[in-house]
Amino acid sequence: MRKKIRALDQTKTNLVQADYIENILQYKSTQHYIEEQRLQDAIEKVFGMQRSKQGIGTLSEKSIHSILKYFIEPNDNYHEVALEGHFADIYTQDGVVEIQTQKFERLTDKLAYFLEIYPVTIVYPILVRKEISIFDDISQTVIQRKNSPKHMSVYDTFAELYRIKPFLKHPNLHICMVQMDAEEYRMMSVRKNTARGKSMKYDRIPIGIREITVLERIEDYMQFIPYELDTFTTKTFAKACHIPIDTARITVNILYEFGLIERIGKQGNMYIYGIADAK
Repeated sequence: MRKKIRALDQTKTNLVQADYIENILQYKSTQHYIEEQRLQDAIEKVFGMQRSKQGIGTLSEKSIHSILKYFIEPNDNYHEVALEGHFADIYTQDGVVEIQTQKFERLTDKLAYFLEIYPVTIVYPILVRKEISIFDDISQTVIQRKNSPKHMSVYDTFAELYRIKPFLKHPNLHICMVQMDAEEYRMMSVRKNTARGKSMKYDRIPIGIREITVLERIEDYMQFIPYELDTFTTKTFAKACHIPIDTARITVNILYEFGLIERIGKQGNMYIYGIADAK
């Protein structure tokens, strides 16, 4: 059974699209992106479908999910394919593709079924840079724009991978990290009995793709260990990768699970890790 997704509002979506089209060029002039035409084609396709309300994957899905779906596979005959009671975001002769923006644990049932039959690629969008645009519900105009202080990196993927840890070693599972910049639209609504309003996240639209990293084999995860680290603790790993210590712990946990690193000693209450010998 497909999970319910809060649908986008047609009027608000039209406003968001108009603002996006009008203001997006400022990013394009200062940033270098890859696959620009391919992404633009996907955005135009989804915008057109949202305006006309045609098909699955228009107002029933958030824009990043829909746009990535058309970015990966432009032919929507291969979208939302039913496979023995489970719907695949994309299904072609190359296998199944699932686009997941968060909460990988929701894929558990699908993975348990799909991986025994098909190659499965999980596509994870990583928002490296995000600008927030806040719409006022009454005036229907953008009243504030600001850069989000939060910047994601490829290491944020590991928190999601941890949620599907039992499947990570399966030879049919592949991970595709799509690093991108995006515009996040929020809607400001005035609370009752107060002049203050609260903005609610509405939708996010890709601005451009910076890099795409595909992990097909366990050995591919070696790229996340900085070259300068021969031995390390989670603390020194976090410092070298410029990530929070909690993210470092999860990343190191998975690298250890893969057998790419090994415990070679202790420093206080922390393990010291080293690169595992190739077997």
